Amino acid sequence: MKWTKWFLLAALVLVLSACAVDKEKTKSQKESEQTTEVTKVDSVEKEVVEEPIEVEKQEILYELNPANWTFKPTGDANPKAVLITIDDAPDKYAVEMATTLKELNAPAIFFVNGHFLETEKGKANLKAIYDMGFLIGNHTQTHANLKNSTEEQQQEEILKVNEIVEAVTGEKPNFFRAPFGVNTDFSRALVQREGMLLMNWTYGYDWEKQYMDAAKLTEIMLKTEYLTNGANLLMHDRKWTSEALKDIVEGLRAKGYDLIDPHTIKGIED
Repeated sequence: MKWTKWFLLAALVLVLSACAVDKEKTKSQKESEQTTEVTKVDSVEKEVVEEPIEVEKQEILYELNPANWTFKPTGDANPKAVLITIDDAPDKYAVEMATTLKELNAPAIFFVNGHFLETEKGKANLKAIYDMGFLIGNHTQTHANLKNSTEEQQQEEILKVNEIVEAVTGEKPNFFRAPFGVNTDFSRALVQREGMLLMNWTYGYDWEKQYMDAAKLTEIMLKTEYLTNGANLLMHDRKWTSEALKDIVEGLRAKGYDLIDPHTIKGIED
């Protein structure tokens, strides 16, 4: 019995020692796993944190002449070039016009009114135009005459459009055109602070009754005396303009004119 007692006691000691070792191993394993997990987290963090990607900015080729709203080369760019702009977008034909221009590889600025962007369809049309590569300009919220508006109203007309365009496209407008070409000291200063280049136009005809026809509009746009180097061409979101657009672009090129890419126009921050 005495030996049996000692044998049982020795066995108990061995069992307790083994448990202690296992417990120590478990603790060590947990610490190792935690260390491994931290290492993994650190590794993931290192993979996620990257240097900011620098977007390559296009070369500045043209600058605006505010005396007559034409464009002149800043260097060796072709002086025989014109800018196409489409106002009052996106009403009924802007997406169709953008598609036509895209197929012709013809750049342009689409100046938008905020009241066309209040519906989901309007926002979708804006996004479609932007996604085709066209720059968006600010043409005020309601197409109001700024000269007849208070400073508070002018601010609302301009800033509201900037906010919705940025919300839809992720980019604020770089250009501003006042309805009827009417600016005020207040609107000019506000546009400057917002980082937009203010411009009017050289010529346009599609709002005149005698040119509400595709063939007649095409003819006047190509034969007018105002078609000169750097001309700033004004057109609108209209049925007859949409129908004439392809012939106008091809006619301009046949006359030897390049089309100015708005991305290459010198802004107020360049």
